[in-house]
Amino acid sequence: MPSQPDLDSLYSKLMNEEDARVCKDIPDAACTDVPRNFFQQVLANTLTSLGDTLTNPKTTLAWLMGVVGAPVALIAWLVPLRESGSMLPQLFIASYIRRFSYRKGVWVLGSLLQAAALLAMGAAAAVTTGALAGGLIILCLIVFSLARGLCSVASKDVIGKTVPKTRRGRLNGLSTTLSGWLALAFGVYCLIWPPADDEMLFYAALLVGAALLWVLAALVYRGIDEAPGATEGAGNGLREAIGRISLLRDDKPFRRFVITRALLLCSALSAPYYVVMAQDLEAGFGMLGAFLVANGLASSLSAMVWGRMSDKSSKQVLIRAAFIASLLGPLVIALHHFAVLPQALQAWLFPVAFFILGVAHSGVRVGRKTYVLDMAGGNKRTDYVAVSNSVIGLILLATGLFGLLSTLIGAAGMLLLLSGIGLLGALLAFSLPEVQQD
Repeated sequence: MPSQPDLDSLYSKLMNEEDARVCKDIPDAACTDVPRNFFQQVLANTLTSLGDTLTNPKTTLAWLMGVVGAPVALIAWLVPLRESGSMLPQLFIASYIRRFSYRKGVWVLGSLLQAAALLAMGAAAAVTTGALAGGLIILCLIVFSLARGLCSVASKDVIGKTVPKTRRGRLNGLSTTLSGWLALAFGVYCLIWPPADDEMLFYAALLVGAALLWVLAALVYRGIDEAPGATEGAGNGLREAIGRISLLRDDKPFRRFVITRALLLCSALSAPYYVVMAQDLEAGFGMLGAFLVANGLASSLSAMVWGRMSDKSSKQVLIRAAFIASLLGPLVIALHHFAVLPQALQAWLFPVAFFILGVAHSGVRVGRKTYVLDMAGGNKRTDYVAVSNSVIGLILLATGLFGLLSTLIGAAGMLLLLSGIGLLGALLAFSLPEVQQD
């Protein structure tokens, strides 16, 4: 890391405000360490986000399952387990995390467990085949997802204690931007020098490299200067989890946020249907590379902007991003159906739309992360994160049933359905209270 004066100067320029040393909603003891803590968390989050790209269940892990001859039924569980497996247990994990006044150690443990799971995954693929290999990879993925849950709950609390309010959006935005540029570089590399399907060394190196990224992130995160936090409420995991579910009944603003977040899942769930519609035009591998580049560009160019906007009003970010994502689908379907564009440009409609969707999804992610961070402090923040993530994880598993609808209404119909759901989320977001003006 650069020297403290250099970090102070860079932090002040990044905030672009005279009161860059503001210490709102964090312990007084943490004020002098804000710049260093800010950039250490940016670096750690960037490393793990890049690792997520290298081990994407839709690409790397799906290929790995195919190459070892795993049954298709197991391959179908990769995305649901990766996304929801880290969310569902958070309601129970949170009660144990609350026992620790210092929670960065929980994040470090989760990061190291994710690294170990990836290494074990590679070993399973190397020495076994068929259903056994697939089953072992799934088990490793479950461990990986549970470890992600540890990091998710702990990170929100550490950010809340080390980074002031009105700065957290920029932390999330900067991390997403940096990882987006790195992901873009990876996409360009695969576009120019695509690996052969039987190039096992390349994919093994991806797993090992990703594991090393999580180890490095753990070392960086360990250096954060965290003030002790509240430990009240720690107890039996099941009893505490059942008690915290009452937040959905008793806390109206939080309940509205969770419902809004659930409806805004459309920004993530609709992405595959743009790819499917492009494939229907018999687009080649170059078009797939275009989607990878579009996704990387979207995060790189928009996340920091969304982050600054979220520090002013994360509610407005959710509204604007949701409207972009939900109105995009009908527009693209209309342009495609009525063949408005010349034939030569028709196929490129979808990568361009994918880029715009990526911008909107980045806004949804940054906005909702900043919103839940600023809703409350102390253990209540941990409860909010745990309850909302657990509920969303359950909903994500249920969205697997959408696959049954796709056979009836097709990709375009699914895109319209998800756009309608997203529009409801955008409208509901208007009723959310402002949290940055408290």
